[in-house]
Amino acid sequence: MSTQDQLNYDKIAQAIDFISQNYKQQPSLDDIAASVHLSPFHFQRMFTDWAGVSPKQFVQFLNIDYAKKLLNQSNMIIADATLKVGLSSSGRLHDLFVKIEGMTPGEYKNGGADLTIKYQFAPTVFGTVLVASTYRGICGMHFADNREQVLEMVKEQFQKAKFIEQDDSFHQQALSFFKRDKSNPTAIQLHIKGTPFQLNVWQMLLTIPEGCLSTYGKIAQQIDNPKAYRAVGTAIGQNPVSFLIPCHRVIQTSGALGGYMWGLTRKVAIIGWEGAQYEL
Repeated sequence: MSTQDQLNYDKIAQAIDFISQNYKQQPSLDDIAASVHLSPFHFQRMFTDWAGVSPKQFVQFLNIDYAKKLLNQSNMIIADATLKVGLSSSGRLHDLFVKIEGMTPGEYKNGGADLTIKYQFAPTVFGTVLVASTYRGICGMHFADNREQVLEMVKEQFQKAKFIEQDDSFHQQALSFFKRDKSNPTAIQLHIKGTPFQLNVWQMLLTIPEGCLSTYGKIAQQIDNPKAYRAVGTAIGQNPVSFLIPCHRVIQTSGALGGYMWGLTRKVAIIGWEGAQYEL
């Protein structure tokens, strides 16, 4: 990823805000381009390079009817065995290469004592992320609109750990998930801090295929605790590894987006971007 990806995303995010507010009126290319102060030609090319589809095609991914269609599709697919989900396409198989390993009770309680955490900030197609890892795998990945604030949040979670700003192979594996080429996915290990309930919810999120959506209620049913949909929502909101654990694929039963720690505009962007890859 380059710094140009970050610059492009800033413009794309502005355009998505405009589209989100006006999609029912089916805004024209000229209208959308004008909202971000670009020529229609330049905006069309930039948006298509970023999303893989035209702005007009992207508008359909913001339609609630489209979201409901994905929910119905997801309901059918997620009911199948994980292996069957993986065989549905190479893109969907990619998600199954993310493996969660919970920290031991000792690691969980001692605030990361004896752990060295390497971290770096990196540009992606959805803005800058902070990615952090232990010797066992990725322990955190967060969109970093405010770098200092996000770094402090991670340090608060691991108060006794030693932090070093340094790249490593885990980071590169994680960042590769933002690329469109998924023909040769790389297995990646997550080493994350969570309660058994949270780990169960986060593991279930990995079964939602790319290009599909689920709901808080469905996730609660799938962990055999149908009344715990509110607790599921809380666990999803505490996901420590954004994008890799796809909490952005969970919306409300009505088709409304629900919440997202890193902003609804970014959630729309990710859902639309993944939808575009799936539809191609």
